[in-house]
Amino acid sequence: MDIKLPFTNDAIVFGLLFLALGFVFYTENKKTGFWKTFYKFVPALLMCYFIPSLFSLFGWVDPETSNAYFVASRYFLPASLVLFTLSIDLKAVFNLGPKALIMFLTGTVGIIIGGPLAILLISIFSPETVGGADFDAVWRGLSTLAGSWIGGGANQAAMLEIYQYNPEKYGGMVIVDIFVANVWMAILLLGIGKREKIDKWLKADNTAIDALQAKMENFASKTVRNPTLNDYMVILMIAFTAVGVAHFGSEQITAFLKNNFEAVSDPKSALSSFGSGFFWLISISTLIGVLLSFTRAKKYEGAGASKIGSIFIYILVATIGMKMDLGGILEKPGLIMIGLVWMTIHAGLLILVAKLIRAPYFFLAVGSQANVGGAASAPIVAAAFHPSLATVGALLAVFGYVVGTYGAILCAELMRIAAVG
Repeated sequence: MDIKLPFTNDAIVFGLLFLALGFVFYTENKKTGFWKTFYKFVPALLMCYFIPSLFSLFGWVDPETSNAYFVASRYFLPASLVLFTLSIDLKAVFNLGPKALIMFLTGTVGIIIGGPLAILLISIFSPETVGGADFDAVWRGLSTLAGSWIGGGANQAAMLEIYQYNPEKYGGMVIVDIFVANVWMAILLLGIGKREKIDKWLKADNTAIDALQAKMENFASKTVRNPTLNDYMVILMIAFTAVGVAHFGSEQITAFLKNNFEAVSDPKSALSSFGSGFFWLISISTLIGVLLSFTRAKKYEGAGASKIGSIFIYILVATIGMKMDLGGILEKPGLIMIGLVWMTIHAGLLILVAKLIRAPYFFLAVGSQANVGGAASAPIVAAAFHPSLATVGALLAVFGYVVGTYGAILCAELMRIAAVG
């Protein structure tokens, strides 16, 4: 039998991803032996992320040709946001206070200053790594990372248009983006398993977060019931009707803005992120969930709405893990080193500010991921703490799209100065 790798049939790809997810959940449920000890140190969510990355490393799947991530991010992610937000207490979310926004903005500043500082540090040991002339200049390529790590894909594309980095070398920057961002996300997920120790060291006040979680759990316990087929069908109806409305709204809004506002349709404009369909998709999905939380639809939390939303999130986690190129570090070691130093500065600043204002690890992790990972992964990290907190990640990530291009331009100009000297 001749087996051709990588598998190009997405049915096979999804089969592998669900095999990985099922394996993790099955082993995590073991009450004794090796797996019980293993999951004391390694979060199950991290394993759901790491195992699919091995599929790419071994050449079983090709994330570049698979549509698995597209399906998960465009259909399952907005559906999960609706289901997570369905029973949210918006007042309780606002009661979380300003620390969430402070940590998000700290993460943004960390990316803005981290780029030029990384260039200065690496230039001491390897000036050729940060060199290049004209449109081959490395700082131009790194500007696309700044766009991605403050906002998202739309901001990254805008930076490529604005600074005109050599398209033939752009693939190397994509490797750095995916590898470094995913390594950092893995570290954040690992920290979730030790959040109590981290919060103790930060001397953090978790009162507002604990109150929100308790309120959500209390509501769920009051409305819990043995779900029927009817309940599941209504939950899926709510989720995917909302996804359909969000896609329709996204198409209409982006078309209107691009046709009527030149700044939105111009890829070089700082306002081009408002022409991103994904930006509006996430925004509308979250808004629909919030509006439904004021209706009787919120009672479907008792039938397992957030559990179904969690299934969708885990599928997304697996597809993101599949995109992580563990072998990429061998191809671009110099650029990878710049990215790692850059992310270390970002992390260091977050830790410093969190320590100063006694912010919980939740705000540190979600504030960082809302920048670096954007709307695709900030809700994942937030939901790993508690499903009711996914909305916080989504809202901050949407804010990241808004400031992404402006912050990235500032970072790029600082990197230009650092590189040219």
